Amino acid sequence: MTTLRSITAILAGAWLAVSIADAGAQSYPTRPVRFVVAAAPGGTPDILARILAPQLLEQLGQPVIVDNRPGATGNIGAEVVARAQPDGYTVLMATSVLAISPAFYRKLAFDAARDLAAVTMVAAQSMFMFVQGDSPVKSVAELIALAKSKPGRVVYASFGNGSPQHVATELLQIVAGVKLVHVPYKSGGLMVTALLSGEVQTMFLGLAPALPHVKSGRFRTLAVASAKRSPTAPDVPTFAEAGLPEVVVDNWLGVLTTAGAPAGTIARLNGEIAKAVQLPAMAERIVQQGVEINTQSPREFAAFLRAEIARWGKVVRAAGIEPQ
Repeated sequence: MTTLRSITAILAGAWLAVSIADAGAQSYPTRPVRFVVAAAPGGTPDILARILAPQLLEQLGQPVIVDNRPGATGNIGAEVVARAQPDGYTVLMATSVLAISPAFYRKLAFDAARDLAAVTMVAAQSMFMFVQGDSPVKSVAELIALAKSKPGRVVYASFGNGSPQHVATELLQIVAGVKLVHVPYKSGGLMVTALLSGEVQTMFLGLAPALPHVKSGRFRTLAVASAKRSPTAPDVPTFAEAGLPEVVVDNWLGVLTTAGAPAGTIARLNGEIAKAVQLPAMAERIVQQGVEINTQSPREFAAFLRAEIARWGKVVRAAGIEPQ
């Protein structure tokens, strides 16, 4: 009898805890939500956050305040959220740098998989490889042949050490067995200028900032680093079509909050963000940023993040890059 009473009490307590959590999720939020962007104003993460914020205000009934915290390749903004109160009122707009940084830094002030809770992926930006429009290189195979004939003389641009552009090119070098020279820049705009001027011979970048120069013929697009051709540029082949199926690199954008936040609150955020990005007017504005909408459940996004951390750790070690 005692055992039965104990079991009944445990079940009742569990039911009460779930009921309280559900009630909290339904009332969330009761005050403004802080939307930390781990990037400077004007970039794609910032623009997406600012597109989402007013729509989430309408859906949640509380202001969503965008707070830009750039620096340290996105780690400053991520640390702000990792160290916040675990109540779901501080959320992070992160990029794939979040999964790359653990391999580049010996000591981070946070553990992305442990200290942050996945809410949802929002979108993914395909990475394209470009050369100058008048370059003799007209395909990935020809770029590889050039790099092999002139080892250490083909120069590529990236958005800095540990950026998606950097690791994408490191992955290409490993798979293709070539060695290129890395020159980091502080912005995508500077990368574009470097390729236009001939300071570098190639680079990975999203299509949007390069598109005017593709249309004018000053840039040539060699391939897209996606599993399938991009709907924004269906004529551009994938690296798989060029014989390098391992070169798949999407610069994703996703929302996370502090680990320990109530599951019901995370579920509410997930549902509201998914609802917002699927609205036709919202979807149109988001796609105009050169990204594809791609939402996931919290569990799916968490599993994806863990897999990405492991994947880029292997690439960085294979490339012989020493953590800072």
